[in-house]
Amino acid sequence: MWLYIVICSCAMKLTVTRSKNSATYYVQKSYRTDTGKCSTKTVERLGTLEELKVRFGEADPIGAAKQYIAELTAAEKAERQEMVIRCKPSLLLSKGDQRSYNGGYLFLQKVYHDLGLHKICDTIVRKQHKESKNHDIKYDLNEILSRLLYTRIMYPGSKLSSMEDARRFIEQPKCELHQIYRALSLLSGESDFIQAQVYKNSLKLGERNTKVLYYDCTNYFFESEEESGLRQYGHSKENRPNPIVQMGLFMDMDGFPLAFCINPGNTNAQITLKPLEQKINDEFHISKLIVCTDLDGPAPAILKANSRRWMIENCFRTMKTDFDARPVYLQRDDRIRAHFLTCFLALLLYKYLEKKINRGGNHFSTEEIISTLSDMNFLAIQGEGYIPTYTRTDLTNALHGSAGFRTDTQIVPKQKMRKIISATKNSRSSKKKLKEKEKNM
Repeated sequence: MWLYIVICSCAMKLTVTRSKNSATYYVQKSYRTDTGKCSTKTVERLGTLEELKVRFGEADPIGAAKQYIAELTAAEKAERQEMVIRCKPSLLLSKGDQRSYNGGYLFLQKVYHDLGLHKICDTIVRKQHKESKNHDIKYDLNEILSRLLYTRIMYPGSKLSSMEDARRFIEQPKCELHQIYRALSLLSGESDFIQAQVYKNSLKLGERNTKVLYYDCTNYFFESEEESGLRQYGHSKENRPNPIVQMGLFMDMDGFPLAFCINPGNTNAQITLKPLEQKINDEFHISKLIVCTDLDGPAPAILKANSRRWMIENCFRTMKTDFDARPVYLQRDDRIRAHFLTCFLALLLYKYLEKKINRGGNHFSTEEIISTLSDMNFLAIQGEGYIPTYTRTDLTNALHGSAGFRTDTQIVPKQKMRKIISATKNSRSSKKKLKEKEKNM
């Protein structure tokens, strides 16, 4: 049984300010001051009649504007609504009924869409449809890639466990395991395109400091003792008697990963730089650069830049320790390459999120951030919304401040959660285009 107690709020209304040559429409609301007196304030400027026609259509712009204001009033009333939940201790829970959901992934989802990874997936799918007209992709590449990235950061594990853990999220995945492995093969073949495109998209979020690039190599071991393809015996940094695969990583001066390559474990590290450097020139269009690496001989500029090399070591530490990026059981080369692509992209997502929440003097550690995201759980109240079960902290405040939405109210109504999810999927570039469009109206 549900009981609703509604707190009264003043309705909003459409007002108009007329001048000699025009009229401008506003959303206005009445309210009571602290002294009990009635007053009014402007909530939103809707614009002139011509602007209303552009926004709401020419058929009935005034009527549509009033309907919009009625929706704003209803939303405000919903925000002020109090809910009393009645439960019976004698009733058992429904078997198999999921009631707890994670919402921490929403902050990663915001960065994912800001980097345009959803659009990159759409481009790849269209390309595949064009090249293979009789072979349609019967899975959602964007859903698979995004879930692989979120779980790599929050719940690192195998591909099977990743999809099981993705079912903790408020948005439930629909893909199956065999579709994930098919997607890995596709992602492997598009790795260079994805790296170049995500770098291009990242420039929309701010200038990349690429005057000096840092390059280093590390390796990852497998549980198998058999050599095959990329899995080859070499000098293991963990001193394990197992086949390894080698990863080379480029990083910019701000500690953001730029590009990577994967080579067999027996490859001489000194020969891995040139091909990747050529790729940077060809696909990223960065032709004037200084590369800082232990593989090169000393030079004044490189020695000066070496003071920041700890950042690339931190990138490797994050992937190895926090993301548990070791592909210990993978065997096929295409799946190994795709695995490291998802690790690379997960690192990029995390770095952007970390930068956003550590602005203003914050110094939250990687462990704190990942732990907080993983623990941001909600109790689902059927038909009503989501009750946060996590502890509000300075870190959760920083997360909400960086994302532009809040999930730390006593209950997040179902409709509001839908709007939050929608907001995480609106990229910065889309918002910028919308603002420019509204400005030019």
